[in-house]
Amino acid sequence: MAFDITGMMGKVKELQDKMQQAQQEIQHITATGEAGGGLVRATASGHRKLLKLEIDETLLTPQDRDMLADLVVAAVNKALDEAAELARQELQRKTSGLMPNVPGLDLSGFGA
Repeated sequence: MAFDITGMMGKVKELQDKMQQAQQEIQHITATGEAGGGLVRATASGHRKLLKLEIDETLLTPQDRDMLADLVVAAVNKALDEAAELARQELQRKTSGLMPNVPGLDLSGFGA
């Protein structure tokens, strides 16, 4: 059985194209995380950037400052985690069937 370098290069090119397309689509993914029963809401992009932060005005008192900081951190982390998971799913969906399932192969550097 001969090694088909042309076929392999075609698959690599197809994978690159799909990865680029997925990266472009990931920028439109958003996720929102809440903390404190919805008193703090953070929205993040699929590229793990904070897009929006909403703080209920009842938390804007001096005595609630420490709690507010904790809730902001919690909401942002939830939004970033959810956005990363949605982006991973989109990337996996776009590249499904193009890469062999190789144990130990880490595609995280490609946004997976």
